[in-house]
Amino acid sequence: MEKVIIRKATEKDAKQILEIYKYYILNTAITFEIEIPSLESFTERIKNINNLDLPYLVAVINDKIIGYSYANKFIARNACDHAVETTIYIDKEYTKLGIGKLLYSKLEEELKTKNITNLYALVATSEMVNKYLDNSSVSFHEHLGYKIIGQAHNCAKKFNTYFNMVWMEKFI
Repeated sequence: MEKVIIRKATEKDAKQILEIYKYYILNTAITFEIEIPSLESFTERIKNINNLDLPYLVAVINDKIIGYSYANKFIARNACDHAVETTIYIDKEYTKLGIGKLLYSKLEEELKTKNITNLYALVATSEMVNKYLDNSSVSFHEHLGYKIIGQAHNCAKKFNTYFNMVWMEKFI
């Protein structure tokens, strides 16, 4: 595999990032989003994260974005400014190659410089593995040191199937 560069995402990256995300919307229950956001609204999402001065990162090989990760406010209250929610998506052609670990490592480095100490990930789960969800996101986060701290049962319905969510936590 060629050299992976991790850099800050810009609004100009929105189209490539949305292409990665679109696969997960249409084919998986990893995200509970059902409709593909417009390019304009997705660009606004990137802009909003960058305006919060939180990291929004992309993994790039030869000018092609192959994954992205970002942090967002965990709770919009000043007492929780040391906590963020993390999100990560990898191009389906580049999963299980260590790209996610690279992205999260860089994300954590940047968050430490901003005095962030608590990371939270909201992860979709299923009691029965199926073609929409295999629970590998939980395993991925556990491998990186996250622990399950809570679960919501049958809280989302996608593809005519109910799915659970777990909150995962990591301290840095």
